[in-house]
Amino acid sequence: MTENRHYQVVILAGGQGTRLRARTGDLPKPMVPVLGRPLLEHQVELCRAHGFTDIVMLLHYRPQAVIDHFGDGSAWGVRLGYEIEAVPRGTAGALRDVLPRLDSRFLVLYGDTFVDVDLRALWNAHLAHSADATLVLHPNDHPQDSDLVALAADGFVRGIFPYPHAPDAVLHNQVNAALYVMERDGLARHVPEQGLSDIAKHLFPALLADGRRLYGHVTPEYIKDCGTPERLDKIERDINNGTVDRLSARALRSAVFLDRDGTINREVDHLRDAAQLELLPGAAEAIRRINRAGRLAVVVTNQPVLARGDLTEAGLDRIHAKLESLLGASGAFLDRIYVCPHHPERGFASEVPALKIDCACRKPSIGLIEQARRELGIGSNTSWMVGDSTADIEAARRAGLRSVLVRTGHAGRDDKQPLRPDYTAPDLAAATDWILHGHAQMSRRLAPLAAACTSGVRSVLVGGLSHAGKSSAAQVLKELLAALGVTAHVIGLDSWLRPGADRPEGQGVLQRYDMAEAERVLGDLARSAQRVTLDTLVHDRKARVMHRHPLRHSIGPDDVLIVEGVTALLSEPLLQLAQLRLYVETPEPQRLDRLRADYAWRGVDATEIERRLVARAVDEQPVVVAARERAQHIISSGAPA
Repeated sequence: MTENRHYQVVILAGGQGTRLRARTGDLPKPMVPVLGRPLLEHQVELCRAHGFTDIVMLLHYRPQAVIDHFGDGSAWGVRLGYEIEAVPRGTAGALRDVLPRLDSRFLVLYGDTFVDVDLRALWNAHLAHSADATLVLHPNDHPQDSDLVALAADGFVRGIFPYPHAPDAVLHNQVNAALYVMERDGLARHVPEQGLSDIAKHLFPALLADGRRLYGHVTPEYIKDCGTPERLDKIERDINNGTVDRLSARALRSAVFLDRDGTINREVDHLRDAAQLELLPGAAEAIRRINRAGRLAVVVTNQPVLARGDLTEAGLDRIHAKLESLLGASGAFLDRIYVCPHHPERGFASEVPALKIDCACRKPSIGLIEQARRELGIGSNTSWMVGDSTADIEAARRAGLRSVLVRTGHAGRDDKQPLRPDYTAPDLAAATDWILHGHAQMSRRLAPLAAACTSGVRSVLVGGLSHAGKSSAAQVLKELLAALGVTAHVIGLDSWLRPGADRPEGQGVLQRYDMAEAERVLGDLARSAQRVTLDTLVHDRKARVMHRHPLRHSIGPDDVLIVEGVTALLSEPLLQLAQLRLYVETPEPQRLDRLRADYAWRGVDATEIERRLVARAVDEQPVVVAARERAQHIISSGAPA
């Protein structure tokens, strides 16, 4: 097909809007006010903005109200024509009756949806795929009562599943968004000359059965039905709070990249069957919150079971259909799922040789993330990665994403890559709290201090009680300094924790650390006029040993050192080095809840947990709280751990 530079739009605007009567009065449904202006006005302006200036409105209920408002369309910079149905024929019937006055190719827009979609990109996708019809598709938060579509790997429609669905149906959350580009040729013979006929329920299934090419244009852009007062209110909120703009193609979008196994669903050691899939507690609610914040929820997952021959692509498709169904039942959705099927190690009985390769997509490589960036228009600076493995965290670092390690699944204990998460959280729900709220709050609190560190500051101490949020505050400060052009390094005093067997309780918090060695290393570092390479150990909290892979820091003489830890404000040599001293605190009930959760994660029983809390209150808490007086600034933390 060659591009037709004349763009025609058909708007189906005949609805009565019984459920919106309190908002519309006697007006037609498409004239319902959205932020004080008729919904149809928003649609007409969208069409004009993308060069679609030839518009035909199909009317039925009180058509004169629409005609009187818009006239010939010249006030909006478009040409408007009208067709009035005497007897309702449904969406396909109404379209069939006006085919003689339509161009050979046209766009169809439903008059009861609020849409902010790049119409030209949709049109061009239709042309590029030589489709007979192109359907805009997207996931939504209520797939169980939506018309669903299944796509083949090439993006063409392979199945249409109109609502209602069988109670036990397990389908992908790919919803017909009621926005199409269509070729006029051959449509008439698939729609009866009389009676009701629907585009989604009747016309498209008939075209598919006839072998016509239907393409699915999947987009995260904003499309919402305005059919109820509640949905209308949500649309207005989404416009006002910026959600509509955040999802548009006018700027790079923000995403939360999610690992699958151990982050969203329980880790079962190579999930092979949909029956094994079980959502982790709070995961669906967390993803729903990501959706509602106008951020994309994008899964990037290594699935070596495909290369090993333990799972087929059809089996993986069933697993992901179940995942999307379970999330959809809780009002949540994934914008996209990206899979690496490869695995470099050979020797499995049923392995697939073509997939046994070193690739650019298996995490910690960033091929999947790069693909998502290109296809979904994602920016790195405002995007995050949440995962349970060192590969997830290393992939985030290589891709320039902020990372959150969750203590579900592997909890970062696989020891395959250096473990350097920006933040740590108990689970996806807590990680989402931090991403959507806590991080911004902490950034606002620390911004003035970051500005003070841009000159004359070599060392910063961040102290406070265990689980008060020190490491998170230190990382936020590092990020703020980077935005100001200052390189900073976070060095945790936990790198000098003594082995678990050498940390008897009751002898004081300082005895848990090799403070003399920490003071020596950090003192030499702070005074160095040369670039220094420093390897620091990473503490495995569960095993109470150090990880196999140290972290390597390359520290220049003008870089800022941010030293954080429970004992940071207890060391006289460190205090003498520091130009800035911070104390991080959080409400005591919240801090104790974090401590209890951490001990429980380590496998400590409830009685022993309470005993340890009492012991820490005696040998740690008084001296650390007293050191609060040595800080120049007190920071209230909303950190996840």
